[in-house]
Amino acid sequence: MKQYVVTGMTCASCSARVEKAVSKVPGVKSCSVNLLTNSMGVEGTASDVHIIAAVKDAGYGAKLKGVEKSNHESKAANDDDLLKDYETPILKKRLVYSLIFLSVLMYLSMGHMMWNWPLPHFIADNHIMMGILQMLLTIMIMVINQKFFINGFRSLAHKSPNMDALVAIGSLAAFGYSTWALFAMTQAQLDGNMDAVVSYMHEFYFETAATILALITVGKMLESRSKGRTTDALKGLMKLAPKTATVLENGIEKIVPIEQVKKGNIFVVRPGENIPVDGVVIEGSSAINESALTGESIPVDKTVGDQVSAATTNQAGFIKCEAIRVGEDTTLSQIIQMVSDAAATKAPIAKIADKVSGIFVPVVILLSIITFVGWILAGESIGFALSHAIAVLVISCPCALGLATPVAIMVGNGMGAKSGILFKTAVSLEEAGKIAIVALDKTGTITAGEPKVTDMISVDGLNEKELLKMAYALEQKSEHPLAKAILQKAEEEGVHAEEVSDFQALPGNGLTAVYNGSTLVGGSYQFVSKQTKVSEMMIRKSEQLAEEGKTPLLFTRDGSLIGIIAVADVIKGDSPQAVREMQNMGIRVVMLTGDNERTAKAIGAQAGVDEVIAGVLPDGKESVIRRLKENGKVAMVGDGINDAPALTRADIGIAIGAGADVAIDAADIVLMKSRLSDVPAAIRLSRATLKNIQQNLFWAFSYNVIGIPLAAGVFLSFIGWELNPMFGAAAMSISSFLVVTNALKLNLFKIHDARKDKKMKQKKVENKSIGLEKILNIEGMTCGHCEARVKKVLESVPGVSLAVVSHESKTAVVTLSQEVSSELLKKVVENENYEVLDISKK
Repeated sequence: MKQYVVTGMTCASCSARVEKAVSKVPGVKSCSVNLLTNSMGVEGTASDVHIIAAVKDAGYGAKLKGVEKSNHESKAANDDDLLKDYETPILKKRLVYSLIFLSVLMYLSMGHMMWNWPLPHFIADNHIMMGILQMLLTIMIMVINQKFFINGFRSLAHKSPNMDALVAIGSLAAFGYSTWALFAMTQAQLDGNMDAVVSYMHEFYFETAATILALITVGKMLESRSKGRTTDALKGLMKLAPKTATVLENGIEKIVPIEQVKKGNIFVVRPGENIPVDGVVIEGSSAINESALTGESIPVDKTVGDQVSAATTNQAGFIKCEAIRVGEDTTLSQIIQMVSDAAATKAPIAKIADKVSGIFVPVVILLSIITFVGWILAGESIGFALSHAIAVLVISCPCALGLATPVAIMVGNGMGAKSGILFKTAVSLEEAGKIAIVALDKTGTITAGEPKVTDMISVDGLNEKELLKMAYALEQKSEHPLAKAILQKAEEEGVHAEEVSDFQALPGNGLTAVYNGSTLVGGSYQFVSKQTKVSEMMIRKSEQLAEEGKTPLLFTRDGSLIGIIAVADVIKGDSPQAVREMQNMGIRVVMLTGDNERTAKAIGAQAGVDEVIAGVLPDGKESVIRRLKENGKVAMVGDGINDAPALTRADIGIAIGAGADVAIDAADIVLMKSRLSDVPAAIRLSRATLKNIQQNLFWAFSYNVIGIPLAAGVFLSFIGWELNPMFGAAAMSISSFLVVTNALKLNLFKIHDARKDKKMKQKKVENKSIGLEKILNIEGMTCGHCEARVKKVLESVPGVSLAVVSHESKTAVVTLSQEVSSELLKKVVENENYEVLDISKK
């Protein structure tokens, strides 16, 4: 997505006009304009020249974001400048000058005429002088606020009237009519008709014209200040970027600007300093505070070989690092880009407001004309009709409609970024809260992804430490992942052992070696039971461990069993709580794993998920997601390369722990931490943001639906209610401010607080697969490869949406999306040289 800076936009009608104009450019696939940040995101093949020309033809200015900057640091500074609040100080100065002249005008027009406040006799007794002074003061205020007239009439010239056009027309109409009344009064005084002179004094609306401009400026200033606060999170991220780095050149430390750091440079970081770019530690160790990127306040220990990220803080030791990612490639830059891109996109809920905003101003102008003509035809005076027509113009507020969605999206995105939850688009922020099913990959998502020793059972009077010592001696030369768990446990316990001799890795998952003159053997139950006799008690313990989802490893010395060490990929500490929180939100939680059914169910029971789908190979996850989507919106949570197709297939893909780059690219939401509890937090934040948008839109629509008829005088004959144009201008000013202020309330939302979670009503979707499941009893499967072959051929059959195969239970459970004959299922399996004993319906 290319981003552009758009200038000259003042309301939602402006952004709608720009979006419409750019969308018509050949080669543009999508275009979204953000009034809040004055930015535009464009996807497609259209050239920058044609896009910028389209914006200019619509009456606005545009340039490619950061086009005048050549390096990352300058670009970051440029982005920061774009977000800097330049508008509020200008509006504040305009407001101060306007109020000075307005206070004098109000003294003349209201204070003296209504409450007899004192005035010099040469003014008080001269009605024409009084009128001329009011006109001159009003002209001063109009000159101070000339931007309304310049932008307003420019938009009319381009046939795309905006909010400024409403203000300009209303104010100018009041001024024009009052000026006509002043000349008519002058003529009446020349004719000696003093009654007419006094009558014309009551036709002055100079204070109305001036007050409209001043009050709208008040609203614009309040709105501008509040809008500036909505981008605080993004500005905060930009400020984290260090400006300099201490680089080693020929062994000499040299402080250089950050943009001069290149990949491969060696840099040093002292305690208390920020890491300048992404790098890998090559010397030293320290505790790094990564809260700026992940929201995690607990420092992370880093030593040689560990990676460090730009903008994180070195809290303890001196470290020397090699730069591996610089400029726009750093983690911080990518986070800033994600938040910025999300701000440049549009949520689906905004489409209603956009459609209304596109026709809002022309419709309001038409209603104003109808109001004026209607009251004239009803026999009212020109002044009365004009007052109501002006009130219709100035009370109407397209800005509240245009800001309702983007301000909430910006604040919600900022809240997520501060907590290490990155929404790539406004669509993902809105849709995450509508999820009905969450599919969790087991390894690295529910579990830690690293096997650990969970149980040690020794026999023959051997204590656990001696068992661990001999297991450590045997496993230290093995490269198997389970061996690493035993080595780690030994290190934690401070266990050491001498080198073994005659080490061999044997077929069938077994090891053997000679240790202190004794022959040690280790491996799975299937392997060890062929080498030595295993007692009934130890067999039962082995089976019990396996049922709990653990892998029992048996060890023998000189042919006698000495014990069992169980290893398992243990679940993360926050996984059960995260699953419960999602269930309390009314979400069905499903676990996907390639493990056998027994192991999978054990892990699933510990995590508390609603459903376990075992035997799912990496390429089968996508088909599982496709089936789950038949029952509602699905979010897929994963961290690996093999999760990318499933993440793409899901309605919302969530990459956890900033896993593989491919997973991040495929995901809609990126969780910087490896905590599963951030998944319900992201859903919670999405729901809160969506609720805030709905509140904003309700206010914006309700305000206009009630305010416009009130200003037109519709309620006058029923209940006697009417609206002075000055109060209409005040209401218009407040409406946008209230919308932005309501969005800022999101900053107070606690995304990890589950106490107010509610179960969301989900649309009931007919599950086409229910009742269409068949179980095949298959003989001849002996390992995971057999499972994979049977699964592949079954899922290749048209109508089979999923096959869960287990060589241990000797079954294949197939889920069908349409009727498939048992003969066909039997044939495809037996073609792979397995025997199908029988097929039954589940």
